[in-house]
Amino acid sequence: MIRLFHVSDVHFGAEDPEAIAWFGERVTAERPDAVVMTGDLTMRATRGEFQRGGDWLRSLGVPVTLEVGNHDIPYYWDPFRRLLAPYQRYAAVEKMIEAELDLSGVTIVPLKTTARAQWRWNWSKGRVSPGSLHRALAMIAAAPKGNLILVAAHHPLIEGGTKGTARTRHGDSALTALAQAGAHAVLSGHVHDPFDVPVERCGRTVRMIGAGTLSKRVRNSPPAFNEIRIAGGRFETIARTMGHDPDRIVSEDASRPRATG
Repeated sequence: MIRLFHVSDVHFGAEDPEAIAWFGERVTAERPDAVVMTGDLTMRATRGEFQRGGDWLRSLGVPVTLEVGNHDIPYYWDPFRRLLAPYQRYAAVEKMIEAELDLSGVTIVPLKTTARAQWRWNWSKGRVSPGSLHRALAMIAAAPKGNLILVAAHHPLIEGGTKGTARTRHGDSALTALAQAGAHAVLSGHVHDPFDVPVERCGRTVRMIGAGTLSKRVRNSPPAFNEIRIAGGRFETIARTMGHDPDRIVSEDASRPRATG
């Protein structure tokens, strides 16, 4: 069995020290095969926050792949850096960004959903560009036949019924294209609450899986991360919550992801 810990929205600068310590303890005790971090490692995209976040991820001692979230790009009041040099401060985590993981029977495909600028006021919301989608589809096509395909993005491509929203532009059409190409699930963050929702597209089922937050910016759920258990081409999602709330399986039909082909 392969076990992935799917974590998101740690927001160093507004992190919850107890939550990140708890997550680290779980990694040390349970030794998952890898950690998939779906963005917003930082709060203000400062060098110090990236350094602290990178040090924490490296301290876990397991393979990590990291997506970039909207908080990992300089804010609007620094337009020069945001538009012309948004990735200048990533040095501490550069080797982890979209790092390829060596997992038998599983392929993690990155999908960028952040944008430096958009034709709307709220630039924190998601956007899938044609280039980002093309790259993800090419990686799916190149994956070994029969692999479980998990797409990793920051923003949910469509809404998952949570209090927070993503309003991802071109997300619905991207989800359809990913399902047709062979994706089984899209892992995301941004909304700070866990969910696992099956979506039908062109006779296929793709799962939208969202992780909670390890920051102080909780919404409807306590600090949480997802454990994804994969065995024999089947998988389930378990929301692991800190405190007295019990862990719960949030997938409704995870024992039967759609078959490829």
